[in-house]
Amino acid sequence: MASSRAAAPVVSPDFSARQQLALLAHERLCAEYGAPFLFFSDKDPLSELISALLSHRTKNADSHRAYQQLRATFPTWEAVRDAPTLDVQRALSACTWPEQKAPRIQAVLLEISRRCGDENLPPCSLDFLANRPIPEARAWLESITGVGPKTSAATLLFSTLRLPTMPVDSHHHRVAQRLGLIGPKVGEGPAHALLAALLPPDWTAQQVYDHHEALMYHGQKCCFFHSPACGRCIMLDVCPVGQAKINPPQ
Repeated sequence: MASSRAAAPVVSPDFSARQQLALLAHERLCAEYGAPFLFFSDKDPLSELISALLSHRTKNADSHRAYQQLRATFPTWEAVRDAPTLDVQRALSACTWPEQKAPRIQAVLLEISRRCGDENLPPCSLDFLANRPIPEARAWLESITGVGPKTSAATLLFSTLRLPTMPVDSHHHRVAQRLGLIGPKVGEGPAHALLAALLPPDWTAQQVYDHHEALMYHGQKCCFFHSPACGRCIMLDVCPVGQAKINPPQ
């Protein structure tokens, strides 16, 4: 008689090795950069979403200034939504491509308003996402035009929702790629699911945040885009790129 018990999933040795490497990187880099890290934001999720959209291809200081100026210019998000686009663009002058981001943000706010009931009413709070499974919450956000995996993860993790979803920025992506946690041709978007799968599913938002921040800091402070400082890297012994740089083949 055949057993009705489902077969256990087969885990490839490569995947297991990458899981172990991800946890080793977490342990070493969190110790190196002083985890646990304080959350940098206490924005509500709608505000965090807009902040994340402003940060696309913009330095943090510039996107922060643009966000602050936007909030100082318009008292509410519905005021941003309904304002002349040129006025919103002027308020965003500190960030890159304000002429693109102004209409995009207004379109996002309008789409959220329509989804939540009435485009004539204020955009709804996104606090309801706290009560949805994380994959469903991310899918809801990513179905909004212009919202990708990095923005959805940032909205859920960095905001007051504090849900354990991991954004992957360019520094985090570079470190993960050089360590071999993801393949050399995996882009930032697809990297989100692949890197999240390497982390324990029961990790808290703080642990996920620490992991992201630690890899990001390492990319900023050691694993530079140009001329990484491999000689002083705490991950050198397990980094194939660093090993090839320090000990080039003869």
